[in-house]
Amino acid sequence: MGTQDKLIIRFLSKPKDFTYNELTRLLGYYGYIVVQGSGSRVVFLNRQNGRKIKLHKPHPGNILKRYQMELIEKMLKELGLL
Repeated sequence: MGTQDKLIIRFLSKPKDFTYNELTRLLGYYGYIVVQGSGSRVVFLNRQNGRKIKLHKPHPGNILKRYQMELIEKMLKELGLL
């Protein structure tokens, strides 16, 4: 099992310590790039299909909130990526 598979399994298990950096790597596997918005707002843009995932970058820490992970999982499943 490769690093990508391990990261996907970790994401789907919804750990309480999943970081923004891990999310950036995970979404990068699916063709998303980070577009900085204003302040802590970021948009992950999929270069192939133009789909966007909008969220606030976690602060002051780097840990994602549970609702953010659920939103991202739902969107990836709707696109057939998970």
